[in-house]
Amino acid sequence: MDYFLSISQQYFYSGMVVLFLLAITTAITLAGNTEILRNYKTGQPLRYGGNLSDALIRIPKRCKPAKQKMRGVWVATIANIDFHKHKKRTSFQKEYLEMVNNLAKNNFNAVIFQIRPTNDAFYKSELNPWSRYLSGKEGEGISGFDPLKFMTEEAHRHGLEFHAWLNPYRVTGKTPLCKKHYLETLDPKNFARKHPEFVLEIPLDDGNYQLILNPAEPEVIKFILDTVKEIVANYNVDAIHFDDYFYPYKDIGDIDKKSYAEYNPEKLSLGDWRRKNVNTVIKEVHTFLGSLEHKVQLGVSPFGIWANKASNSQGSLSNGTQSYYAQFADSRRWVKEGWIDYIAPQLYWEFKHDVAPYAALLDWWVNVARKTKVKLYIGQSAYRLGSTGAWKNSNELLDQLRYNSKYKTVKGTILFSYTSVFHPKNKCMKQGIKKLLKAISK
Repeated sequence: MDYFLSISQQYFYSGMVVLFLLAITTAITLAGNTEILRNYKTGQPLRYGGNLSDALIRIPKRCKPAKQKMRGVWVATIANIDFHKHKKRTSFQKEYLEMVNNLAKNNFNAVIFQIRPTNDAFYKSELNPWSRYLSGKEGEGISGFDPLKFMTEEAHRHGLEFHAWLNPYRVTGKTPLCKKHYLETLDPKNFARKHPEFVLEIPLDDGNYQLILNPAEPEVIKFILDTVKEIVANYNVDAIHFDDYFYPYKDIGDIDKKSYAEYNPEKLSLGDWRRKNVNTVIKEVHTFLGSLEHKVQLGVSPFGIWANKASNSQGSLSNGTQSYYAQFADSRRWVKEGWIDYIAPQLYWEFKHDVAPYAALLDWWVNVARKTKVKLYIGQSAYRLGSTGAWKNSNELLDQLRYNSKYKTVKGTILFSYTSVFHPKNKCMKQGIKKLLKAISK
């Protein structure tokens, strides 16, 4: 046996030792940059998957959002959640300018403004009537003023992207009136009033009704596409943005059975057929936007659970409502097929949530978006700070932002919503937002 190593062998083994030491050092460094996330009250480690997994959550100690990442805020106009009704141009402009000034000076770079909350418009349109949430009465705008033209120009002047947020199907979220009587309250220009045959009436458990445009109807699909075409033809928006409302969260039974019989030549199952209807809108809008000479993104913000692993082998470690089966929104496929430019799942739960644990869901979405061209933004719930349970921890949202920063695949965050960020309603929310804004400003 030769007890002496050749020069080449010596270099080889010394190199291996160096690599080994580097690996150990890197592991120690990585471990030193993270910590176990703990219950803010008891100090006990938090479980990664709620009651579905005993693994623990390891989280970066610091969070430094990259400057190029999306830092957006939703502005909800439905029920005037984040923006008041206005009769005069001057008052509208004053409120909006305060909004974009607040966003810009706090290092946000995008405003996601709801311009079409209920089959209506915050812009001049031949297809949709002025929104009741703009002036107080559907069909009445602000004399001599185009809000969307002003909003896009001012957003860009303040260094913000303007994402035009549309709900494609909603006629009304909740009303005590039956379809016939509610449609009579709408402006004659409203597509739903002109075409009651295309409106689905969904009875709710409390005796009220929800009304949506029937996603199966070819005329509805055309109308949604025409609405998008009108917006991008007349306004310099950076994105068309759909939210999580496709088919309703409420089980609709067989109220669309007539359409199912008429528009199902492939004899798909009811679930697959409904998913195909929604897919068609997503694909057609994406194809149209992709044909433009200037870039307009298509973004979707779906419900945060696509499917539970117990129901679908490709699903997440969760046990909540499943958008794949409830809203028939195949958001995973939209990412894999590249039918959208970005996705912003609404992860509105806390780390310790038993059936929708934040860390497990975030990881699932990272795995879906990884190695695709679709940008992953995370929708986060500023509005829940100070409400119940773990949300009474003012660090909850900041910890979520820290967890997001583990992954290069996570390209940013969008907060719901503006009022909670800039007019927090409780002490915990005020403290939590202050910490969040400090992190975002770095």
